[in-house]
Amino acid sequence: MEILVCVKRVPATTTRVTVGPDGKSLDPTGVEYVLNPYDEFAVEEALRLKEAAGEGSVTAFSFGGAEAQKELRTVLAMGADAAVLLQSEAAAAADGATTARVLAEALRGRSFDLILFGKQAVDLDQHGVGPMVATLLGIPCISEVVALEVADGKVTAEREVEGGREVVEAPLPCAVTAQKGLNEPRYASLKGIMAAKKKPLEVVEVDPGEAAVEVVSMSPPPPRPPGRIVGEGPDAVPELLRLLQEEAKVL
Repeated sequence: MEILVCVKRVPATTTRVTVGPDGKSLDPTGVEYVLNPYDEFAVEEALRLKEAAGEGSVTAFSFGGAEAQKELRTVLAMGADAAVLLQSEAAAAADGATTARVLAEALRGRSFDLILFGKQAVDLDQHGVGPMVATLLGIPCISEVVALEVADGKVTAEREVEGGREVVEAPLPCAVTAQKGLNEPRYASLKGIMAAKKKPLEVVEVDPGEAAVEVVSMSPPPPRPPGRIVGEGPDAVPELLRLLQEEAKVL
């Protein structure tokens, strides 16, 4: 089974970020970058499918700057066979549609059975890259998958919907976006880390072209207003209800 998995370098969710001097991007100073958490589920599922099949390969792709080689080496250390960096310094500011176009152009013409994505990147939360790549390649896509089975030339996937789970089938080749709960990603072993140094990591310079969306400005959320005490005991209930209805408008 030939599996491609698309990953992204993102700021760690525990890192405190600030807006950069240009007012349009994050200041990278002191920011810790990691493999996108949802992409970890995609990588783990790709590795499990290959192991279950007993043959095939897993190749990771990433659209990013030169520093994204670190995250691709992480994927190689987890067990992927090869990696490709679609390198461009413009990647950091690229919108979802531009990213999807770059990835689709790189994947078009390659032989594959399945393309796996994380359901979203935690930096921009756009959700759209996986489905857009599938559309550009003309293959079906199942999004936010929490259970996956590949057999007899088709994919059977489960998606969480309100009140239950939805079972969806699609023929191969197919694209799938991974949701939390699909699996438990493995840690890279020392053996895997050493082996990753010898695995192929191809760097391809790309021109993303004109962006579909431009960030005009970026600003932190306004500070949360301080709390206030409206009274004590049962006598405070009427005033609290009034504030919830008229000011907070939650009742």
